[in-house]
Amino acid sequence: MRQIQAFSLVLPLLFSSIAQTYAAECTAKSGENIVPLLELYTSEGCSSCPPADKWLSHLDTDITKVTPLAFHVDYWNYIGWQDRFSKAEYSNRQRKTAAFNAAGFVYTPQFVLNGKDLRGWESGRLRKLTEQSKLTRSSAQLQLDAVQLGNGEITLKASATIPDSKLAKHADVFVALYENKLVSKVNAGENNGSELHHDYVVRELFGAYPMHALNAFSKQFNLSHPWKERNAGAVMFVQDNQTGEILQSLSLKFCS
Repeated sequence: MRQIQAFSLVLPLLFSSIAQTYAAECTAKSGENIVPLLELYTSEGCSSCPPADKWLSHLDTDITKVTPLAFHVDYWNYIGWQDRFSKAEYSNRQRKTAAFNAAGFVYTPQFVLNGKDLRGWESGRLRKLTEQSKLTRSSAQLQLDAVQLGNGEITLKASATIPDSKLAKHADVFVALYENKLVSKVNAGENNGSELHHDYVVRELFGAYPMHALNAFSKQFNLSHPWKERNAGAVMFVQDNQTGEILQSLSLKFCS
């Protein structure tokens, strides 16, 4: 009788331990067709950027099949307001995009769709431009797996394959961590006195990673505790490093 009672006490403790170790798990896989990457280059120090930030936040990605990301550049920081989301590497990415497009300058706000400059942005035009992508088969297959542990850490695994060896040779893999529902009260610069709201803000960008043997890529990222508390997720995309074209993109919101 005592042995049965002891066993009945061990089971709840065992299940409790498992629950604390693995809190939640979620997965995303890319489909047969290309999902375009929509990049916004923006800054809290730019007076014309808030409308673009707002437009991106309200974009219905279920209707307009795109993967949105907002890169905050640092070249506006000199006018008095330090954008806390800005990084020099994001400015450098924008300059590299300009070089791919044979453009001699960069500007904000700028939208880039699958590596190409997108001017005159509005939802109707964007949907029209992305219609072709729904019919274009992707040359890359992507997968994101996230396991949120009970201690607040997140284990993120990113995987990719490109069957075409010639294409894989010039393919770079990127993984971005983004955050939503961010608010800043600006006290200087062109937006002095404004409260700015942001979504899809890139907080970390990893890459470029080359494809490995057998035209495949796999990497695990161990994310620390604060990511559990954030409205956040991960985006993976593959880019042709000779043309700047985005071969495929995939987004995964972190599960809770």
